[in-house]
Amino acid sequence: MRKLFVKALRTLLLCLLAAAPLSALAAGSGAPSITPNFKDANIRQIIQAVSAATGKDFILDPRVNAQVTMYSSTPLTPPAFYQAFLSILSVYGYIAVPAGHNIVKIVPNADERQMPSILLPNKVSSTSDELVTQVIPVKNVSAAELVPILRPLVPEWGHLAAYPPSNILIISDRASNVYRIMRIVKRIDRVGNQDVDVMPLQNASATQVVQVINQLYQGQSAAQMGRTFKVVADPRTNSVLISGDPAERLRIRALVAELDTPSAAGGDTRVVYLHYASAKELAPKLKQQMQELAEISTAGNIKGTAQAAAEKNALVWADTQNNALVITAPPKVMRTILGIVAQLDIRRPQVLVQAIIAEVDVNKTDDLGVNWAAYSQTNKLPLGGFVEPVGGTSIVDLIAAAKNPASITTSLLEGTTIGVGTLSAGGVSFAAMLRALRGNNSTNIVATPSAVTMDNQQAVLKSVDEVPFVTGQYTNASTVTSGTVTPFQTVQREEVGTILKVTPTISATGDSVMLKISVESSSVLPTSVSTVDPTTQKRSITTNVLIQNKGIVVLGGLIENSQDRSHNAMPYFGDIPVLGWLFKSRNDSATRSNLMIFIKPTILRDQSEAASQSELNYRYMLQQEGALPPSEFPPLLYGEPRPQLPPLPSPASGAKRSAQPAAGAASAGAPAKSPPKP
Repeated sequence: MRKLFVKALRTLLLCLLAAAPLSALAAGSGAPSITPNFKDANIRQIIQAVSAATGKDFILDPRVNAQVTMYSSTPLTPPAFYQAFLSILSVYGYIAVPAGHNIVKIVPNADERQMPSILLPNKVSSTSDELVTQVIPVKNVSAAELVPILRPLVPEWGHLAAYPPSNILIISDRASNVYRIMRIVKRIDRVGNQDVDVMPLQNASATQVVQVINQLYQGQSAAQMGRTFKVVADPRTNSVLISGDPAERLRIRALVAELDTPSAAGGDTRVVYLHYASAKELAPKLKQQMQELAEISTAGNIKGTAQAAAEKNALVWADTQNNALVITAPPKVMRTILGIVAQLDIRRPQVLVQAIIAEVDVNKTDDLGVNWAAYSQTNKLPLGGFVEPVGGTSIVDLIAAAKNPASITTSLLEGTTIGVGTLSAGGVSFAAMLRALRGNNSTNIVATPSAVTMDNQQAVLKSVDEVPFVTGQYTNASTVTSGTVTPFQTVQREEVGTILKVTPTISATGDSVMLKISVESSSVLPTSVSTVDPTTQKRSITTNVLIQNKGIVVLGGLIENSQDRSHNAMPYFGDIPVLGWLFKSRNDSATRSNLMIFIKPTILRDQSEAASQSELNYRYMLQQEGALPPSEFPPLLYGEPRPQLPPLPSPASGAKRSAQPAAGAASAGAPAKSPPKP
């Protein structure tokens, strides 16, 4: 085998040496040159010739095998001969991979991605077939969008990918093809015609103008009509944006200018049915807005023009029966007013405010004492005694009641009162009284007022009694009418009970509520019910708080604990054990008062939340009604059932009404639409 290899090498070298003189003559400088001519030569023999000519060492993959035919009439230098060798490898599906130390590996194309190559060369040759890896930066277009376009130009064994964060292309292929791809990317990566014309409209609607232009070209493809422009409307500034070819932009600008002309009547009339806002309250504000817009227009460049006059003559009035607005204004002002109405006529959330007023009062009193007296009825001289009111009653009151039984009052009989004595017309009279009285008064009041109101709207809830208070009277006898004195008396009635006033404001985030709240709880004291001018007890708080939705916070509280002790005794005698009780009296009282006010807001954003809360309260009332105990006595009215709440009615089923009032607007010339039913 080795003999055959040596024989073949000798034959190849003889061919090269035979051509050497011709090459030297052709070069004219004596430099070594090669004129390769092969016919059905084994590629391994060609590799041996290239190795001998260039001095490179080659390592062949076992799969490298091909019969090569090559004709050349021009002498080649060793570097040129090596480039021709790379072209031969490209034709037969092999690549040459440099491995360092002048060693080159010959492998099939399929292994190209796993093999090193010349990485990021400074200059990529347009004629070389050496393996190159290059990074191509893309500036104006998307690198990811170029991959599907360039992929068919790269062999299957080549590599082409995009890195979107840096907007670059990574390609690994032969140098000649990489050079071609770079030139293609350079031609594509150019700044396109990005100029945009912005045309603000004065009379027409930008959205309607764009719709008219698109309808004009509807049904034709961009290729059929040569359409190289794009038209977009900006409703916020009422402008038309035009991009594309300069000639097309100029033509579209002229068309838009023709469409942006005032109407022949100088204005338009719309009827806008409101869903949530009040037309009566909204109409004056819109009229003021239109007047201010007219003043701004008059102060500008259009002073004295028909447009300014039309804006001054703009009208708006409210139809309270249909809760609708009738607006007459130029298109520019009309768009502004309709935009304002659309933003104001929206469903506002509601707030359920629940308050708990808890008050617990305890009042205890103890009275204990002895009164006695002795005096002479004949000479009216008192002999002695110990008189001290006990529980508001003394021995003197008992003696007066004994003399005149008609003057006995209930206060004399309160508690335990024991009186002994004798009253004589002549001689000495004496009387004694032992009185013991204990009072225990407790009050437990829990009021739970609640109210539902809209955002930024005050709600007032009252559960009160009107109590009369005398403010003045006149009983002078000098006021005589027909011989009769006519006294008069003025009375003012005050509300006594529970009063809740609240104004909620929902925060911008929608998860908390600011409450401006006033809570008042008052009552008439039991000890003053029978008097002419009753005495009332009042608890009130007025504050502003910020509470989380469905959160509970205490608005204020009052905790009061007081104790009084009164001890009246005769000096020295009152300190005598046992016998001293005849000369002293005691009065003890203790009072405890606890008052707390709690508040809880709940945001009801839509009808479903409001219905859910209403159902919850309705079921609570049904449970309270069912918890009433039955009467222990047979009813006197047979056949009359006890009143009961009916079952909870089902919520109304209907389509949701849109909150945009512009959808219900009608032009004056178009057929009138019926207002939406509630």
